Amino acid sequence: MDFTFTEEQQAAAEAAKAVFSSAPPDGVPSPALTPGAVADDLDRRLWGKAADADLLGLLLDPRYGGAGLDPIALCLVLREAGRVLARVPLLESTAAALAVQRYGGEELRSAVLPGAGRGELVLTVAPHGRTGHDPAELAVQARQDGGADGDGGAWVLDGTQTAVPWAHSADRVLVPAHTGAGKAVLALVPRDLAGVTLTPQISTSGERLAEIRLDAVRLDGFEMLTADGAWEWLRHLLTTGTCALALGLGEAVLALTSSYTSKREQFGFPLATFQAVAVQAADRYIDLRAMEATLWQAAWRLAADHEDAPAAPGALPVAGDVAVAKIWAAEGVRRVVQTAQHLHGGFGAATDYPLHRYHAWAKQLELSLGPAAAHEEALGDLLAAHPLG
Repeated sequence: MDFTFTEEQQAAAEAAKAVFSSAPPDGVPSPALTPGAVADDLDRRLWGKAADADLLGLLLDPRYGGAGLDPIALCLVLREAGRVLARVPLLESTAAALAVQRYGGEELRSAVLPGAGRGELVLTVAPHGRTGHDPAELAVQARQDGGADGDGGAWVLDGTQTAVPWAHSADRVLVPAHTGAGKAVLALVPRDLAGVTLTPQISTSGERLAEIRLDAVRLDGFEMLTADGAWEWLRHLLTTGTCALALGLGEAVLALTSSYTSKREQFGFPLATFQAVAVQAADRYIDLRAMEATLWQAAWRLAADHEDAPAAPGALPVAGDVAVAKIWAAEGVRRVVQTAQHLHGGFGAATDYPLHRYHAWAKQLELSLGPAAAHEEALGDLLAAHPLG
C-alpha cells in the first residue's frame, strides 16, 4: 500500500485547484434566507470550466476521450470541489459514466461516454431509495418484457426514488432497481422519457433535489446494466467520493476558523493564543487527518478493485474500508463545523459569512448515503462474518 500520488493524479488535483479556485462558496443565495431552492440549475459556467480542463473524463478510457485514471484521482478532484462547495454533479456524473464503462455494452458506451466526458451529457444517480433507510434498489422494480430476466429485449420500470441530486439538470439518471428474482440492476433512464415524473425537493444545503416516479417506463435492453455487483460497486464509489467532498469541506472550514481566531482579539490577545481554543482546533485537525487516511485507504482499495487486483489474504472486502472512511467522514465533518461555529461565536451564524453555508453542506454530506451509525452496523456485520486470520 503506497499513498504516494502519481504524476497524473497530482496533475489532476492541480487542474482542479485552478478550476475551482474561481468558485465562491457563497455564490448563490443563502439557504437560510431562501424559501425554495437556492438555484434552479447546476453551475453551468463552472461545469464548462471543468469540462475544458478535462476533469469530467478523468476515469474514462482514452478511446472515449478520457484520461484512464483511477478513483484516487477522482477523490483528489472532489476534495478540491468540496473546499468551495462546487455546485456541479462531478461525483454523480463521473461515477455513472464509469459504471457504464465498466458494466455496460459497447452500444451504450459509445452513446453515452464521449458526451459525458465533454460535459455535453450530464448524468446523475438515484442512490437513496424511497425512504433513505431501505436499500435503494428495492424502491424500483425492473422486469423484462415477457417476464424473464436477461440482457436482451425491452425492460419495464415501476417505482419511486427520492432525493435524487441534480435530477432536474441531468440528461439521464442511473437508477438502481430489483428484478422479480431479487437481483439488483441499474437502468440509465432519460429524464424526459414517457412515464418519468420529477417532483421538486429541497436538500439541507438548499440545493434542488427530485423525487422520481417511474410509471411503466420502457427501456431498451442495452440501457440496462445487469452484471452482478454493479450497483454495489457504484454505491462504494459514491460513498468514497462523498468522503472526499467532506474532507475538502472540513479542511476549508478549519482554515477559515484558523484565520478568524488569529485575527479576532479578546482581552487584547488573538483568540488563537488561548489554550482552550488551540486544543479544540488541534482536535479537529486530528479528525481531518483521520478522515484523510481512511479516505485514501478506501480509494486505494477501489482503485485496486478497478484494476481487478486480488485482495490481500484475510483482508476485509472493499465494503469494510468504505464503511470506515464514511464513519470518520460523517463524524469528523460534523465535529469540525460544530467547533468552527463555537469558535466563531455569533459571527458564525451571519448569513453574509460563508460558514453557515459550509455547516448546511456538512450536514447534507454527513447523512448522505448513510450516517455513521449505519456504516458502523454494516462494519460490525462484516467483522462478524469475515474470518480475519
